[in-house]
Amino acid sequence: MNWAWLSAPNPLSSWTPSQQVGLLFVILFGVLLLTSIGSFLSGLRELDGSAAALQIGQRRQRFAHELRLAWLGSSVFWLAWVAGAVGATLLFGILSFLALREYITLLHTRRADHRSLLLAFFVILPVQYALTGGRYFDLFSVLIPVYSFLAIPVVSALAGDPARFLERNAKIHWGIMVCVYGLSHAPALLLLEFPGYLGSGAFLLFFLVAVVACGQSAQLAASRRLRRRPLARQISRDFSMRAWWVGALTAGMVGAALFWITPFKAGQAMLMAFVASGAGSFGGLIMQALKRDAGVHNWGNLSSITGAVGLLDRIAVLCFAAPVFFHSVRWYFQLAL
Repeated sequence: MNWAWLSAPNPLSSWTPSQQVGLLFVILFGVLLLTSIGSFLSGLRELDGSAAALQIGQRRQRFAHELRLAWLGSSVFWLAWVAGAVGATLLFGILSFLALREYITLLHTRRADHRSLLLAFFVILPVQYALTGGRYFDLFSVLIPVYSFLAIPVVSALAGDPARFLERNAKIHWGIMVCVYGLSHAPALLLLEFPGYLGSGAFLLFFLVAVVACGQSAQLAASRRLRRRPLARQISRDFSMRAWWVGALTAGMVGAALFWITPFKAGQAMLMAFVASGAGSFGGLIMQALKRDAGVHNWGNLSSITGAVGLLDRIAVLCFAAPVFFHSVRWYFQLAL
């Protein structure tokens, strides 16, 4: 078998970043437009009142909802690209704020935790994203794992409430790690600079989102069709290594197909997509465990006051995939920032 394609150079490397991103959005919005037209035409078919027809109607509604979210996400991504690195950083900062708020509202906190929460929302979160936008990646990488790890329990201890001290602080710090630290690596991708391939950060972010989304869709489809052998029944009956491999390998193939929008060669893109999707899938299992511990089925629900129903459910996988992808890219290509 000829594996020369794995090391083939990027055929669009001679294009300017603006030309490449123009082609990217033409393809993206073209696919969404065709899908929307197909969904509209399918919805014109009348259904009878049978149980099977009701199920078809429910599937149509779910698909239409997901399609609207895809349009919204694609439009936001386009606006973030137009606004540049600063706009994307602000956008993801807002998403982190909403996700952390959603996470905290479903946990049991005490009055003594208010100072720690104020520190998390109005000091740690903005400083983390300011470091991201300023390209201070050395401090960006350790602010939350090191300094926040110390600051949160100190502030909590000064409040003078020892009840469930470890549990309360662990939950707050874990929320900061997932919703702020993990997600902040997504806009950081915009600021990575490859020698001879400047302006490729927007493509890296799109590449990450695309391969993770495709991997998750393939894993979900595999878990429904393959014989289930769940590894952690008390956490998720859908997660199995068979489905995980299907999702990760699908993401790898999608990554290889999208290598032309990145500074990677096809083989490198396949490897990076596989790693990012696999990490994100395991992260999704972790979030399932956290939800079981909190006694909820979804992070967002109709009674939530977060203003972003189910946001964390949709971005949790990205929160785990983004830091793994970011640091894998930096290490593999030895990028000095």
